[in-house]
This record gives sequence, C-alpha cells and structure tokens, in this order.
Amino acid sequence: MFTGLIGEVGSVASLEQDGDGATLAIRSGLASSLRQGDSIAVNGVCLTAVEVSDEGFQAQAMIETLERSSLGRLRTGAPVNLELALRADGRLGGHIVQGHVDGTGRVREVREEGFARVLAIDVEPQLARYLVEKGSVALDGVSLTVSALDEHGFSVSLIPETLEHTNLGELREGEIVNIEVDILAKHVERLLTSPYGGPTDSPDTNGGTA
Repeated sequence: MFTGLIGEVGSVASLEQDGDGATLAIRSGLASSLRQGDSIAVNGVCLTAVEVSDEGFQAQAMIETLERSSLGRLRTGAPVNLELALRADGRLGGHIVQGHVDGTGRVREVREEGFARVLAIDVEPQLARYLVEKGSVALDGVSLTVSALDEHGFSVSLIPETLEHTNLGELREGEIVNIEVDILAKHVERLLTSPYGGPTDSPDTNGGTA
C-alpha cells in the first residue's frame, strides 16, 4: 500500500518490451532502501524490484499493466514518480493508494491560477463515475484532491511543492497520465451492485440472517 506522497523523481534508464511484457530499469537514489522483491510505485503503478543496484533497480510490467497504464509509453530519460511501500508504522499523509491503476486520462488543459497550476484531465465515463468534488484521486501516483468536475472529466490544482517534487510540473496538453480512483468508491459500488445479494442476506453471528 502507498500514500501518494512521492519519495523521489527517478529517471528511466531503459525500457525493453516484447510479447510477454516489459522490463524497466530506473535510476534512483531510493535503491539504497530497496531489496530484491520489494514493492515500489512507478508513476502510480505498484511494481516489484527484481534487481537492485547502487544506481537503481529493475522491475517488470506484465501485459495487463501495459494495457491499463502509461508505462509502455515511457522513453529513456523520462522522469518518473517513485514511492516506497508504506511501512506499518508509517504516517498516512496522502490517502490510501494501492498502486493498482484503473486507467489513463489525457491532459486537456494546463493553466496558471495564482501560485497554483490547474490540470484539466479527460477520462472515460467508467472512471469518471468514481470521482467526486473534493474527493481523492491519484495522478501518476500523486495523491491529489479533485477541485472540479465537468462533462469530460475533472480538474486538480497543484501547489508549488507538488510541482517541484513530482513530475506533474512537466505535463503538457495531450499527455497521458495514470489514474487510480479512491478504493472506497469502488467497494461501495460493488456492495450496491453485487449479484450475491445485499447486507440483509449476510449471515449473523447466530447462524441466522441479519
């Protein structure tokens, strides 16, 4: 599990793709805190470090991950947001982020608004239904607040701290970003639409029905 608070912006050393998936090599100072087999979020995608060196780490992305995220579009030298998995005794400063990207969005507009930068993101309806104004969303792994909703998607406002310490400050109109919606919204939808019945069909502690 992650929090959406980026630990470092690394860079892509290489990306090799074939019919089975992709292997990414990432340059990062966070490698000193990684061991082989550890989880790390790369642009919001939870990956496993399969090799670790002093300069960085390697991770593999399967076909499902490449189809659902923007990782396959990365080029050598591209900056990537990195976050180590949350420790059990860590501080949850952002929101609960699984690192399981739900899909991608496209940057429709970038504009300055006071000291903040506003990004308007176009998303498909199947993702938009989980978004609420002032709710949480992870954009390329960064925990953000939805500042506005519209018929095409949503907007977020980035403060200078976010612009300086993530790769979101480099986004331009037309670029693709990874999106993970709030897990609570998905659980609520599942409970309300489950074909297995609602809460009143659940057995109680006495073996009857609640």
